[in-house]
Amino acid sequence: MASTSAAHSHLSEYEIWWSGHYKFLEEKGYKLRSRYSPDWVPSWTNTNKVDINCEDGIVPPHYLVLDARRIQDGARVSLKRINISRHPYEIEIGRYFSTHPLSIDPANHCVPIYDVLEVPVDNHTVIIVMPLLRDIMNPSFDTVGEVVDCVHQLFEGLRFMHRHHVAHRDCMQLNMLMDGCMFIDAWHPSEQYMSEDLKRPARYRTRMQSPPKYYYIDFGISRKYEASNTNPLEDPIFGGDKEVPEFKEDNFKPRNPFPTDVWYLGHAIQETFLDHYSGVEFLGGLVSDMMDSDPAQRPNMDEVFSRFQVIRQGFSNWKLRSRVAPDGGRSLFDFLAHWARRIQYIVRRIPPTHTSLS
Repeated sequence: MASTSAAHSHLSEYEIWWSGHYKFLEEKGYKLRSRYSPDWVPSWTNTNKVDINCEDGIVPPHYLVLDARRIQDGARVSLKRINISRHPYEIEIGRYFSTHPLSIDPANHCVPIYDVLEVPVDNHTVIIVMPLLRDIMNPSFDTVGEVVDCVHQLFEGLRFMHRHHVAHRDCMQLNMLMDGCMFIDAWHPSEQYMSEDLKRPARYRTRMQSPPKYYYIDFGISRKYEASNTNPLEDPIFGGDKEVPEFKEDNFKPRNPFPTDVWYLGHAIQETFLDHYSGVEFLGGLVSDMMDSDPAQRPNMDEVFSRFQVIRQGFSNWKLRSRVAPDGGRSLFDFLAHWARRIQYIVRRIPPTHTSLS
């Protein structure tokens, strides 16, 4: 059997941290994949297999986040390592939205916090436990109705945060995820288009057949304000999206983070849909206003949400079932496959959207 040190030679430095907490997490009710077990022997040892073709050879995409299974019920969860001295508000805000009655409000699209684990011998580090979510871009969107559902939830979710006086401050595309209800097979957390055992592509239904819920994650630089503070001012802080117009000025000055959130979300929708799909041009005018270079001219999230409801009210069911095509996705086969699905949905009376007008 390979020694622990030999197995560790395959792990990056940040993975070794997770491996070092394998037993602690197991005691707390969460089991990491075999790659992080103290007894791990790489499955490709003494074989002709290549490590990247083996499930335990895949490196996680983010050094602070790792998947696990909850031992009690087998549910797949996501673990995030947080330095509370650097991000003192992340747990407070996450718990705020995960507490009754906000936790059961259908307009709440903040990722729920299941558990908070205090790491032994490290007063500055905790691990939060959340559901395992996935990239909203994979698989591709198929219909206008699917896009409408997604955009509705994203607008609804940020409006919900703002109505509760929380500015996300980093609501870029990478911080918007969805649940995995579309998937017939469990997917691999690091190779999401593959099955969990990495042996075949993960099978899935369309969003229309199994509508996902979309979530905002990562409240590391988010802030909550008193309701009486109608114009909070914060020094500029860069999130993952570096294109914010007001942060490009030579003379940085404190800004109200709520209009900046509106810009972030508009840019995320631009990048997710308008830059990559045909058939979504109806989003253009609203997104353009959300991304106005002058923060004072941007609509607030109540206005954004109301304007979007007016846009979608004008869509017939035929329009909602019409195709949106990703760049390069206009082959004859794709066209025929879309029409086959469209007829099937009509026959089976599957609604063209799953979010109600509000």
